[in-house]
Amino acid sequence: MSYEAIAVTMFLGMIVLMLTGQRVFAMIGAVAAASALALYGDASVELPFNAVFKLFSWYALLTLPLFVYMGHMMAKSGIAEDLYLMMHVWFGRLPGGLAMGTIFLMVIISAINGLSVAGLAIGSAIALPQMLARGYDKVLITGVVQGGSTLGILIPPSVVMVLFAVIARQPVSDLWLAGVFPGLLMAVVFAVYVWVRVKVNPALAPALSPEELAMPLREKLLLLRAGIAPFVIFALMIGLFVLGYTNLLESSAVGATSATVAAAWKRRLNLRLLVETARETMAVTALFMWVVLGALAFSSVFDGIGAVRAIENVFIHNWELSPWTVIVLMQVSFLIMGMFLDDTAMLVIVAPLYIPLVQRLDLGIDNQMVWFGILYTMTCQVAYISPPFGYNLFLMRGMAPKEITLFDIYRSIWPFMLLIAFTIVLIMLFPQIATWLPAAIRG
Repeated sequence: MSYEAIAVTMFLGMIVLMLTGQRVFAMIGAVAAASALALYGDASVELPFNAVFKLFSWYALLTLPLFVYMGHMMAKSGIAEDLYLMMHVWFGRLPGGLAMGTIFLMVIISAINGLSVAGLAIGSAIALPQMLARGYDKVLITGVVQGGSTLGILIPPSVVMVLFAVIARQPVSDLWLAGVFPGLLMAVVFAVYVWVRVKVNPALAPALSPEELAMPLREKLLLLRAGIAPFVIFALMIGLFVLGYTNLLESSAVGATSATVAAAWKRRLNLRLLVETARETMAVTALFMWVVLGALAFSSVFDGIGAVRAIENVFIHNWELSPWTVIVLMQVSFLIMGMFLDDTAMLVIVAPLYIPLVQRLDLGIDNQMVWFGILYTMTCQVAYISPPFGYNLFLMRGMAPKEITLFDIYRSIWPFMLLIAFTIVLIMLFPQIATWLPAAIRG
């Protein structure tokens, strides 16, 4: 069997096993182990041990449990609920103000969390009932919550970017900085879409009641206190890191400690909260570690048979595709995979092939791998919300009020998928949106 056939067999075997619904890391590891035994015999038993030691030597991975802890602590201590009340009052006068306020609430949650799930849970539990009670169109606001929740993997500190950085051997700090402007741009695009929809059809978002509009300025200013804790945490964590006072690991420790202090300041810190946060942190961290371990084992076998070089020869030399055509095809494949796989599975599947290939392409873009990491992260946003198996679609069905059906959820998401795709095109046409800030900070 040729090496090309072996590579195809490995990919197909992994995809088939994933369709069984078993753990992603187990399926990846199983394919890696079977392939290694078939190719190298008994000598391959050292492969997982080498991958383990390589995993433990990656300094950036130490930040993962601290960021996950920080996000869960902020969500479970009720600070996000206070933020929504503030947004509700200050954005209420605008057409579709509550929906736009929810989008920017998701930006704040993303900046203190790094995960999509927390934003979706907060939006479903707090924002949806509030907007439904005020007569907002259920399809519109369901899409707002789902689309806004995806910002959690693009705006720093993004946990998905940490995983990409570890596998692609790129600085996490550069990826975080590169995600700032694309994340804010996408939030603005979402908000403009909501504003235009409501201006065209005001019935989608009725105005606030006279009592709500008549709230005294003093009470509105007092509500701004809800934004103090998230702002301080973000400023301490990112500010100290950008200014050079802390390294990446120390910044994650600052964020986790600040979130705990904020919960205590709100008088919501107790033993039950600490235990629940610790358990969820360990569960998420262990899952990520196993996934990376499986990816390393798979990549070692895949690269060892020369499959990456063979694919490069097919794309560049045999088919004579331009570098930009290859990038476009990669993005299309991401979008298709996103209909069936989550972001972690996508990364594990494409990492052995796409990352080395992108490193060899001459696109004329500074910090090219970081730029590609942003494109990958943005297509992961589509993966979270794309039918039929988008992860967030089923989470939304489980957490949304009973009047929102699965059909409503599917209807709501298409405009936001198109908006994300539009933003991806902008980043491809104007790479500086992603690459300027990391270069400026380094300079």
